Amino acid sequence: MKHQSIEQLQAFADIQPATAYLPMNRTQRLERWAQLLEREPERRLGTLSGTEYASREARHALRAGGSPITVAFDDPVFRSAGLADDSYGEAKRFFDLSDRQLHNIVCYCHFGETVRSSSAARRIRTAIGLWPRLKAYFA
Repeated sequence: MKHQSIEQLQAFADIQPATAYLPMNRTQRLERWAQLLEREPERRLGTLSGTEYASREARHALRAGGSPITVAFDDPVFRSAGLADDSYGEAKRFFDLSDRQLHNIVCYCHFGETVRSSSAARRIRTAIGLWPRLKAYFA
């Protein structure tokens, strides 16, 4: 049996997910992203340099292969929910994050060239905020 990526299969097949994914709210998306990162807590992921100094257009186009955003983009649930690519701007839109919040998760100035997956997950949970996490915990 020959193994192929989804992208390779899409070249000649119409691929439909076996189950429909339920829509997620902001907190659920961020929580899922953190969980994806925690699957490999020691994994080193690339950071994005200069997010705080780049112009708005340049910042939104920033990307780094193997970044925390790439982990989210590699998830089929997020892709089917509308995550279009692994750029800074797309992550900001999809996860409904402010520039400050996303900067704290992926910027080079906080971690250097790489960030541990578990560190990025902690920062994502900080972006969720305390009240939504408490509500989810007691629900």
